[in-house]
Amino acid sequence: MSRVVPGSMRVGIVARRGSDRAAELAADARERLHESDIEVHIDEATAADLGASGSPVDRMDECDLVVAVGGDGTFLFAAREAETTPVMGINLGEVGFLNVTQPGDALAAIDRAVEQIRTDGEPNPGTLPRLATTGNGISLPPAVNEVVVMAERGPGRGATFAVEVDGSRYFESHGDGVLVATPAGSTAYNLSEGGPLVHPTVPALVITDMCGESAGPPLVVPTDSEIAVRVTDAETAVVIGDGRTRESFAPPSELAVSVADEPLRVAGPPLDFFTALDKLD
Repeated sequence: MSRVVPGSMRVGIVARRGSDRAAELAADARERLHESDIEVHIDEATAADLGASGSPVDRMDECDLVVAVGGDGTFLFAAREAETTPVMGINLGEVGFLNVTQPGDALAAIDRAVEQIRTDGEPNPGTLPRLATTGNGISLPPAVNEVVVMAERGPGRGATFAVEVDGSRYFESHGDGVLVATPAGSTAYNLSEGGPLVHPTVPALVITDMCGESAGPPLVVPTDSEIAVRVTDAETAVVIGDGRTRESFAPPSELAVSVADEPLRVAGPPLDFFTALDKLD
């Protein structure tokens, strides 16, 4: 069993920009962590609001724990930069499928995670699969929720998309795009496109056509599936991860989407999935 000695632990805090409540909670967490002789790194925007020195979010992967304060968007932003560092989400949003810990429980949850790191070397995190996209020189960071491949030209014109799973053709159709989601992402963009909800413990991915003229219905496949998306009949196309990172490419091209080698490591209490579903519109 590894142990982290006092004074050697580093915790990063990333808070929702422009939110006084998030900044206040970040300040409270910083004070509590300092009391425990822990080195704290707050993102530069929040630190400026607090009149303190900040740290670049892209250096948060050097910490032992990253705390994201805000909605699921803040969590995804922090998780992208944290890489394999465990992330704890403090929920200031409406639903909180990724940010599970409530504000009133935040300091106690951070205390528990710190104690686990000191005794076990890590905060006993759960894991969520992430999606890797390759092909055509694409180098997107792994996505937690979904990868979308779509045309990048005038609205309503779309492109032709052909989807294969483990080398077998699933469909070919002219439409707006193709979405591949993790179970965590099934409640996000996938759901708005008519895809199914998937319980977070189910080892599956979802392939959802976006307004295709002759595509198949949403398809649930095992997590070890190799998904190929070929794009033709468009001047330019784009691949987007979690609605935040994007790269353009020129059709005809084929991209491969699969589960990334490293999952997202999530600290804090487990998600109460059905309670979170009650908050969906």
